[in-house]
Amino acid sequence: MSSRPAAGGGRWVEVDPSRINRWVAGFADRHGPPTTTAQQYGLLLSAPDGAIAELHTPPGAPVTTDLETFVAAATTPRRIGLLLARKGAVAVGVAEGEQLPVHKVDTRYVQGRTAAGGWSQQRFARRRDNQAKAALADAVDLAARLLLPEADRLDAVVAGGDRRAVDIVLADRRLAPLAALRADRLLDVPEPRHAVLVGAIAAARAVHVLVRDPA
Repeated sequence: MSSRPAAGGGRWVEVDPSRINRWVAGFADRHGPPTTTAQQYGLLLSAPDGAIAELHTPPGAPVTTDLETFVAAATTPRRIGLLLARKGAVAVGVAEGEQLPVHKVDTRYVQGRTAAGGWSQQRFARRRDNQAKAALADAVDLAARLLLPEADRLDAVVAGGDRRAVDIVLADRRLAPLAALRADRLLDVPEPRHAVLVGAIAAARAVHVLVRDPA
């Protein structure tokens, strides 16, 4: 379980689906038994002392109206397409529950920035831009080869890495069926490698909870 500050106050907590019942029980112990209200994003828990917890439905899980069905939906294995892109690296996979039966990582050299100026700087910038475009084209081809044939059987597509790179990849018309399945969640991952792709499975499946304590 991890947490980070939330814009506007409170904190985001990422909870493994198998631990969400225990997390809710802890919330109730600290703040009193909450009332549960169905919301567009998932469930709202409102405690007697004024604390609230927003349980956001994980990617690919169906919308529910009570805690029992929310937990059941969150813990049910789902097929999730993963697309991680950053700089010259891309990682693509299909997660079935906690497993990764389909996966591929590809890297292409993209030069870093330089402090040189003049014509040399301009040539360098053009070269770097061409390398970046080639890397994104490779990412599109990889997604088309691995994810597109699975589109009809995917519950969601979860992206991670550099948002601009991911947006460019999924804007390709060939990948329209995948773009339609894209979840709002963007995973914060380093340069994609196999280990990073494996770690992204848990982040894609996690229940995101926004917690705000009493004033």
